[in-house]
Amino acid sequence: MKRSYEIDMCSGPLVPKILQFSIPLMLSGILQLLFNAADIIVVGQFTGSTAMAAVGSTGSLNNLIINIFIGLSLGSSVLMARYYGAKDDKNINELVHTSVLLSFISGAALIIIGIILARPLLSLMGTPYDVIDQAVLYMRIIFIGMPALMTYDFGAGILRAIGDTKRPLAYLFISGIINVFLNLFFVIVFGLGVAGVAIATIISQYTSALLVLRCLMKADTSYKLRLRSLRIVRSKLFQIFRIGIPAGVQGAVFNISNVLIQSSINSFGSIAMAGNTASSNIEGFVYTAMNSLYQASTSFTSQNVGAGNTKRIVKVLLSCLAIVTIVGAALGYIAVAFGDFFLGIYSSDPEVIAYGLERLGIICSTYFLCGLMDTACGSIRGLGYSIAPTIVSLAGACGLRIAWIYTAFRIDHTLFMLYLSYPASWLVTFIVHMICFIVFFRKWKDGTSKRAMIAKAAMR
Repeated sequence: MKRSYEIDMCSGPLVPKILQFSIPLMLSGILQLLFNAADIIVVGQFTGSTAMAAVGSTGSLNNLIINIFIGLSLGSSVLMARYYGAKDDKNINELVHTSVLLSFISGAALIIIGIILARPLLSLMGTPYDVIDQAVLYMRIIFIGMPALMTYDFGAGILRAIGDTKRPLAYLFISGIINVFLNLFFVIVFGLGVAGVAIATIISQYTSALLVLRCLMKADTSYKLRLRSLRIVRSKLFQIFRIGIPAGVQGAVFNISNVLIQSSINSFGSIAMAGNTASSNIEGFVYTAMNSLYQASTSFTSQNVGAGNTKRIVKVLLSCLAIVTIVGAALGYIAVAFGDFFLGIYSSDPEVIAYGLERLGIICSTYFLCGLMDTACGSIRGLGYSIAPTIVSLAGACGLRIAWIYTAFRIDHTLFMLYLSYPASWLVTFIVHMICFIVFFRKWKDGTSKRAMIAKAAMR
């Protein structure tokens, strides 16, 4: 019998179940964004635009460094959904213990990487002299929280693969409240500035990580975690790497283009950086809502691959594409329509707001294209193909964007032309992803049919 927090993705009405899965995930993503948004709002209002720019300037760089490891958590989640759909308890148990230990190792490695590379990479990005010292301090403290971030991502990925998006939401809500309270406490009472908001963030991250671990340890099913049983099962590690590394490389290289764009924005000065930071954070709430459909398409596809439900896989993709278009267009319109108000939460400086509105008008009005691109990519990964969508994303979203910077942006050196690279790259990449899905689905379907025929022949 299914527990109330689990979802049977392989039967029953599809759209209600996608919404049941996605809505808590949307809220979880929004709460996770509040970690960084609270940092930026507090330093923007109580410390100034320079501190706000320092916090915001590290976002793309942080993502660039951690995305390889985040990709591994995606690989773990895809496998978990497949084993769960196939009701393979032995592989589920081995995967859980391999994944959690891998998260600990990944987090420890990230601490070293982040602390050592913070200043050299921020300097390479052309971070202004009045921002860089605070940016380095913020980044180094944040990376002390990487073991917690990795543990939460891997643990929450395991829960989401079985359809449980409610408990990760609850854990993020608790840690989010802690983060906001400590932000205000450290900045206003102790005057710690960027250091204060960074410390508050990592405390909240360790809270959510401990709650996820506790949840897995108290489970009474095949995904129960026993700390004494933690070990790396080579076959599971290889499969996690096979799916996760291409996804992580895609995320990392994808962020190279974002780092280049951030470097281009840095050339317009700290006020433009602050406006870009505020706008990026508002966009983040739209993106995370759409990203829940990417995760839904991945999990629902993977579970149905495990169960061998051929027809339902196409329905999953079409349903997720329709929902993500509605969500992205609606939230994008709201962000643009109320841009003045939202940006005013981050800063009262009219110049910062003006720069933010310029970015919002271009990005959010076309953001649904990004949702379509990611959702199609998620379905391909759910089928078990990870290298192809990585190549497509790198060539389309990244390659085109980088080429844009060195051609169109060089000709017309304006923020408008720079931001226009986003919707152009999303549209091209989405079209190619859809072509890839058709090709790989037919390939998987043919393989499934052949295996079924062999199995029937063997039974005779």
